[in-house]
Amino acid sequence: MQKNKTNHYKAHHQTKEKNKTKMIILISAIIIVIAILATILIKNNNKTAKNIKIGNNSSSQEIVDYILNISSYETQIEVEVKSNKNSNKYKMKQTYIDKNNTTQEVIEPSNIQGVKIIKENNNLRIENTQLSLTKIIENYKDITQNNLDLANFIQNYKDNKNSKFKEENNQIIMETTAKTENNYQKYEKLYVSKENGKPIKMEIKDTNQNTIIYIIYNEININKIANEKIYAFKLFCTSKEI
Repeated sequence: MQKNKTNHYKAHHQTKEKNKTKMIILISAIIIVIAILATILIKNNNKTAKNIKIGNNSSSQEIVDYILNISSYETQIEVEVKSNKNSNKYKMKQTYIDKNNTTQEVIEPSNIQGVKIIKENNNLRIENTQLSLTKIIENYKDITQNNLDLANFIQNYKDNKNSKFKEENNQIIMETTAKTENNYQKYEKLYVSKENGKPIKMEIKDTNQNTIIYIIYNEININKIANEKIYAFKLFCTSKEI
C-alpha cells in the first residue's frame, strides 16, 4: 500500500515537473516571438522614419551636394541655341561615363539624326551613321569646354568660389560663371527639382545676361556618385551599377 502511494506521488510529481517544463518552454517561445516581432517593428519604424526624413526634409544644401557629386549619367535633352538672327533646336542623348569618355548623339532634327560626337581622352570622334562616315580629331583643344554637358557645369560650380544657390518655387537654382573666354557662354544656371533631386533645365547666358543656350532635361539617370555617403544619394540615385 505504501509502495503504491510512493509510486503515485512520484508519477504526480513527474507530471507536475513535465507541465512546468512545458510551461517554461511555452513562455520562452512567446518571449522569443515577441522579441522577434519587436525587432521587426523597430526596424520598419526606423526605416519608415528615415525615408520620411529623406523624402520630405532633404535640405537644399544636401541636394546641391548630391548634384556636385554626380560622376556618371545618361540623359535625353532638348537644346535651343539662340543667335542674333535665328534659333536652332535639337534633341540629343548624352552618355557621360567619365571626363575621358562621353558620347552625344543627335536625335533631331532629322537631317543630322544619328550624328555622334564621341570624346575619348583627348580625341574627338564624329560619326554619321546615315552616311557611314567617321572623322577623328586628335588633341582637340576645346574638348574640355562642352557647355552642353552637366558635368561641365558641375566642374565650373566647384571651381568658382562665387558659385551660389537659392530655393524658389520648389526648385533649387544653382548659379555659376563658366570657365571660358567665350562671352556668349559666360553665366550658367541649373534648375534642380527639390522633390526628386533631378536637373530640370539649364540656362547659359552671355555677358549681357541674355540666354544663348537653353537645355531641358527630359530624362536623366544618375549612374554613379563620387561620394556614396552623400545624404540625399539614397533617395535620388537611380543607378543599377552601384
